[in-house]
Amino acid sequence: MLLSLHLRDFVIVDSADIEFGAGFTALTGETGAGKSILLDALGLALGARGDAGVVRDTRPRADISARFQSHPSLDAWLAERDLTGDPGELLLRRIVEADGRSRALINGQPATVALLREVGEQLVDVHGQHAAQSLLRSGAQRELLDAFGALQGSVSAVGVLFERWQALERELAAARAGGREQALERERLQWQIAELEPLGLAEGDWEALNAEQKRLSHAASLLADTLGASEALNDGDSPITAQLETIVARLQPLQVLDERLREPLELLESARIQIEEAASALATYARRVDLDPARLEEVEARISAAFSAARKLRLAPESLAGELLVMQQRLAELERAQDLDALERRAADARAHFDKAAALLSTERRKAARRLADGVCRLLGELGMGGTRLEIALEACAASASGADAIEFRIAGHAAGTARPLARVASGGELSRIGLAISVLAAQSSPVPTLIFDEADAGVGGAVAEVIGNLMRKLGANCQVLCVTHLPQVAARAHQQLRVSREHHAGGVLSRVQLLARAERVEEIARMLGGVEITATTRKHAREMLAAQSD
Repeated sequence: MLLSLHLRDFVIVDSADIEFGAGFTALTGETGAGKSILLDALGLALGARGDAGVVRDTRPRADISARFQSHPSLDAWLAERDLTGDPGELLLRRIVEADGRSRALINGQPATVALLREVGEQLVDVHGQHAAQSLLRSGAQRELLDAFGALQGSVSAVGVLFERWQALERELAAARAGGREQALERERLQWQIAELEPLGLAEGDWEALNAEQKRLSHAASLLADTLGASEALNDGDSPITAQLETIVARLQPLQVLDERLREPLELLESARIQIEEAASALATYARRVDLDPARLEEVEARISAAFSAARKLRLAPESLAGELLVMQQRLAELERAQDLDALERRAADARAHFDKAAALLSTERRKAARRLADGVCRLLGELGMGGTRLEIALEACAASASGADAIEFRIAGHAAGTARPLARVASGGELSRIGLAISVLAAQSSPVPTLIFDEADAGVGGAVAEVIGNLMRKLGANCQVLCVTHLPQVAARAHQQLRVSREHHAGGVLSRVQLLARAERVEEIARMLGGVEITATTRKHAREMLAAQSD
């Protein structure tokens, strides 16, 4: 679960250190105080996109750190990537510079934003205030159903099979449509390959042949000059090594007379040794110089043949080996495409695999649809929409990467009524309650330890708000729940409450976050109940609401 959140110079927050507890935490405050800013900051720490706009005016950077309690599967994930930190904890950090550049760290070690997102999916599940509006889109309805049924893995597998099938269909269509053009291309490639294959050139051979040709063509000069140098150094009539020995022998006695001669004598002795080694190396080289006219003729013939082929094909000689490989690969593709029967069989097999996987996915979706519809109907009864019936219709449609199902959420106002599409019959308040019911059900089936509701209770009030508060508190018994809310009935049911407020300073407006004690919660709940003027009656009502919060 989320243990703490540290912000510095983020939007209108100069500095904030916020501790979070288990259970249900309500985030309250006046409109515009910055409640959603906290969730935006947490989103950045979890890998959301960041830009220069999140940095507080005149500041060089924004710095966000989120500390979480870890769990065994997450510890294993971190260990695999060498990102382990303090035992039982995980620290995510995001730094956004004023120019928009950002850095990400996991347990103090540099990481990619993609890794932040990957770890964030194991930690937090966010249900936003626009969930109800998304219910009107068929694509969003399918995603909600798949998320509720934990079918994302199956959907991904179906998508892979669909793309493979479509790729083969495109290859087959190209083979059918381009018969004459492909035949001409095959002929051209076969001729080009026939010109290049006899050369026997592999990568790097052209450079090696040229180096060998230079060496062989100058072999006589290399032999004569290296032997002459070796003899001049060590084996001639008056070699340099002998002259050095004579000089050293003459100077050696003089060293007794003047110690300053020691250094030049040591240098001369070192020079004599190095010259002897050089002479030996030159003699060895000369013995290995290969005077091989036949090999030279062979190398020059290969170079000439390569030049000839390069001119004929209008290619650079050094690129012939690489071009041959490309031509061979392309010819193999064309040969495969020529076998229409084989292509048709492969495309048919790919379609069969897709159909099988899509059918299994449809079966799982129908099971999940029944569970989701039953659960939503039950919760809608608690939310003041008793008798309302949600149906999730699955109908066959054209195959796509998401399967072969058209999914539509339909609602009936009473048990005997005809269910119609949400977009046609649901009011704004009904959509809000349906969206909230789906969010609660999805949260109950979510494996992540922290659930966030960003004004998911918008559009409701009264007795329904109290039911929502009870639902949040019930969820908080099994996981950590954070809820941004304007409803006092919801906030009163929280195990703890954070108040976000705005303060005006000479430098501008700043946002503050405070964990409320019991008496402070009474004042905040009273503000939420009574507006600008807080009376004794609203305080009394607030105390009664808080007193009734025991489970």
